[in-house]
Amino acid sequence: MHRSLIAIFFFLSTFQAQAQKQYQVMDWKTDVTLNTFLVQQMKSQYEERVQNLNKALLSKSTAIEYQNELKANAKLLFSNMPQKAALNTEVTGLIQQTGYHIEKIVYQSFENHHVTANLYVPSSKGVFPAVLLFCGHEDTSKATESYQKTAQLLVKNGFIVLVVDPISQSERVQLTDGNGKSLTRGSTTEHTLLNLQSNLLGTSVAAYELFDNQCGLDYLLTRKDVDASKIACVGNSGGAIQAIYFAAVDARVKAVVPCSYLSSRENTLATSGAADGCAQIPNEGALKLEMSDYLIAAAPKPILVLAGRYDFIDYNGTLQSVADLRKFYAKVGASDRVSLFTYDDGHGISKPKREKAVQWLRKWFYNDNRKVVEAELAVLSEADLFSSAKNKVSLSYPKEITVQQFNSQLFDQYAQRRAEFSKSPIDFRLKSLQQLLNINPLKKSVETEQVGRVNQMNLSFDKVILRTAGEIPMPVLLYRPEKLVKKVVIFISDAGKANLADSISLFKKYVDDNSTAIILSDLRGLGETTDKPSLNDPKYFSDDYRNAMLALHVGKPMLGQRTTDMLTLLDFSATLNEVGNLEIAVVSFGNVGLAALHASLFNDKVTKVELHQCLKSFKEVFEHPLAKNRYGLVIDGVAKYYDIPDLIRWQQGKSIKFY
Repeated sequence: MHRSLIAIFFFLSTFQAQAQKQYQVMDWKTDVTLNTFLVQQMKSQYEERVQNLNKALLSKSTAIEYQNELKANAKLLFSNMPQKAALNTEVTGLIQQTGYHIEKIVYQSFENHHVTANLYVPSSKGVFPAVLLFCGHEDTSKATESYQKTAQLLVKNGFIVLVVDPISQSERVQLTDGNGKSLTRGSTTEHTLLNLQSNLLGTSVAAYELFDNQCGLDYLLTRKDVDASKIACVGNSGGAIQAIYFAAVDARVKAVVPCSYLSSRENTLATSGAADGCAQIPNEGALKLEMSDYLIAAAPKPILVLAGRYDFIDYNGTLQSVADLRKFYAKVGASDRVSLFTYDDGHGISKPKREKAVQWLRKWFYNDNRKVVEAELAVLSEADLFSSAKNKVSLSYPKEITVQQFNSQLFDQYAQRRAEFSKSPIDFRLKSLQQLLNINPLKKSVETEQVGRVNQMNLSFDKVILRTAGEIPMPVLLYRPEKLVKKVVIFISDAGKANLADSISLFKKYVDDNSTAIILSDLRGLGETTDKPSLNDPKYFSDDYRNAMLALHVGKPMLGQRTTDMLTLLDFSATLNEVGNLEIAVVSFGNVGLAALHASLFNDKVTKVELHQCLKSFKEVFEHPLAKNRYGLVIDGVAKYYDIPDLIRWQQGKSIKFY
C-alpha cells in the first residue's frame, strides 16, 4: 500500500511538471534571469563608483569633495528619523564588580519607546573616554558572553562602556504576544519584517537602530565622568554595520572599530545575496555607496577593522574595502589612522580581536600603544543584566510604543500628505510615480519572437518572447481570434501563467465573440523567471527576498519593474489591433495586480482591471506584519504620496474592482 501511494504521488508530480513544462516559452535556465539582470544593474553602478573614487584620489581637495558627497548621501538615507523625546533615563540596578560597576540603564528614544542597556563604569574617580558597544544578532544581546568580555576589557582599561540592546533582541522584542513572547523565529526575521514596513514610510530598521544609538550617546554626554571629545563606537556582526553607519553620520564619534562585517556590498549581493533587513537600506546602490564609503565619510577618524580570515563574511570584500580606506586616508595625510587586524578564526569578536580593539583605542585616547592582554573573565547571566522591571519593555511599560505601532501611526499621520498629493495636477502625480517606481512609461518598440505553439482544449496559443531595450525578455502565450482584434484581455498571476493556462473556464467568455485576443504572461520574478527557493532563506518571509532586496538596493523596486513589464504588454497589445478603438482588460490573481493598477494609470486603452486576492491598501502591511511575500510590493517612501485606493480614485472612468 505504501509503495502504491509513493508511485501515485510520483506519477502525479511528474504529470504536473510535464503539464507546466508545455507552457514554457523561453528555452534557457530562466530561474536566474532576473537576478542576473539585477546584478548587471548593480555592477554598472559600482563601476561608476570606482571611477568616481579614482578621480577623487587625484588630489586632497578632490578627495574631500568626494567625502562631502558621501556624507550628504549617507545623511539622505537617514533623513527620516523620529522626533527625539526626553531621555528620562532610569538606573534600575547596580552590580558591583572588582574595579568597576555595571549600571542597568533604560532610556527613552522617541516618546514611549524604551531602550535597555548596561553601563560599565570604572571604580576610580575621573573623566574617561567612552565607548558605545553595538551588539550583533544574538538574542541575549548585551548579555552575550563576547560582548560582556569586550565591555569588561574596555572598562578595566579606562573606558566607560554603554552596551545597547538593539530592537528585536533581548528585552526589546517588538512583535510579541500579550505575554511578551516573540511572534517570529528570531531577531533577523523581526528586523526584516519591520524593515519592510519601514521602507514603505521612507525609513529603515537601520535608521531606527541609529536613532536609538544616537540617543544612547546623548545620554553618555550628560554624564560628568565622560570625556565628550573621546567617544568611540565598537560593533560586532550586525553591530558592526551599526557602527559603520553611525560613523558616517554622527561627528561626535572620534574612533570606530567594526568587527566581522565590513566587506563589499557588490560582492555580497552578487553572491550570497541580501542578509537581515537591519543591514539593507533602499537606494544604496543607486547612490553608489559601497560599505567602505561610510567609513571614508568618517575620515580621518581612527578606524580599526577586525576580521576573521575564515568568516562567512566575504574576506576578499573586507580586503577591498580596507584598500579603499587606505588609499583615501593616504590622500588626506592620515595613513596611520586606518588599520586591519585579521585573526585565523571565523565570525565574532574573539579574545585576540578584543585585545587588539582595546589596544587601538588606548593608542588614540591615552597615547598608549602597549599590548593589551585579556585575563580570565567571568560573565553574568542574562537575568542578572536585565534592565527593565519585567525583563521586556513591552511588559514593563504600559504605554510602550513598539516600532510596529509607531510605523502604523506614522502611516496614518501621512494620510493628510497623501490627500494633498491627490489634489495636485495629474501630470505632477504621474511624474512623481515615475520617479518612485523608476519607470519610463513612454511607448517602446517591442520585438517579438514566436518560438512555438501549444494547444489547450480547443484553443491554440502562440508562444512568444517579447523584448524591449534594456529590459529582460518576457514569455507570453497569445491566443489570436479568427476575426480582427477589437479587444485584448491580459491575464497575470503570482503563481505564473502555467497555472492559468489549465483553467480554460477563465477564457471561455472572452473567446466566444471571436474578436478578443488573450495574453497570458509572466511578469519578471514570477512563473518562468521565479527565483530558486533554495536561494531565499525562509526566515525572511519572502520567496523573492534576494531579488526584491537587490532591486531596492539599485533603486528599481520590483513593483516598478513589474509595472514596466505591464507597460510592455500594453504596448504589445496595441500591435494586435488593426481597426482602432482597442479596449484592453487586465485580469490579475494575487498582488501582481498592483503592477497592472499602476500601469493602467499610464495607458488610456485599459478600460477594466480585475484584482483577485490582491492587497487593497498598504495599511494591511502594518496591520498584518507577519504576512509573507510582500517585499516585492515595497516602494521606498510610497506612504508619503499615495495608497492603493488613491490609484483607483484617480482612474474614475475605468472599471477597477477587487474580488
